[in-house]
Amino acid sequence: MHPVVTAHQMSAADPATTGPGGIALLAVAGLLAGLAGTAGGITSLISYPALLAAGLPALAANVANIVAAVATWPGAALASRRELAGRGAWLRRRLPVAALGGAAGSVLLLTTPPGVFGRIVPFLVVAGSLTLFAQPRLAARHGRPPAGHRPGLRRAVVPLGLTALSLYNGYFGAGSGVMILALLLITAEPRLPTANALKNMLTGAAALTSAAVFTAVGPVDWAAVAPLAAGMFAGATLGPRITRRVPAGLLRWLVGGLGLGLAVQLWTSPGS
Repeated sequence: MHPVVTAHQMSAADPATTGPGGIALLAVAGLLAGLAGTAGGITSLISYPALLAAGLPALAANVANIVAAVATWPGAALASRRELAGRGAWLRRRLPVAALGGAAGSVLLLTTPPGVFGRIVPFLVVAGSLTLFAQPRLAARHGRPPAGHRPGLRRAVVPLGLTALSLYNGYFGAGSGVMILALLLITAEPRLPTANALKNMLTGAAALTSAAVFTAVGPVDWAAVAPLAAGMFAGATLGPRITRRVPAGLLRWLVGGLGLGLAVQLWTSPGS
């Protein structure tokens, strides 16, 4: 199948992205997005609207956002060495699943008509925001399985859920981190800092393969990616440290509200 997305559609961007104002905006947004994303999984709800504000159209902004998000992986790994100690075997089983899902999601994006993408985005942002609000309730369900529950089915939930969420991460990704975090808290790791560190590694693997697909298939707005990625790396070194010390409730509600506001903006401005 030939991609429906053309090189022009992927690369079209406003010249403001290369100016000092656009660079500063994206660097600061990247710092906040990397910090927030590695602390709880809300990166795209900050970085994506910043890319739109800097002058990129929706599809080019989504591609640049996913490519820049690769920078959160090494930053989070450096800051999460304490939580990741002893989890190498688990990660070796799960990282390939996340990587394949991310690649599949990016292919889906490139073979989806741009008009369809524009109509779907607000619903994806709403889903990510509502998941933020529901995270405590989902996490509270971790524990003793209900009567009649089959252990084999429980073990299958992680790879199946991770595949679906990683595919979504490669397609758009807003809220995917917090969804994966909730999945891990419910099924695999009840301690929030450790589950968050594992989540950061999984979303990083999905972002890496997605970025490879986008780079191979068509132009990427590197003028937007560079400052955003630099900010994300710096922010990602702080996020896991904050997770160890600060309750995430206030941040979750603030960013969830921001996500709902973004969805309303996208609905009322279909040409963005």
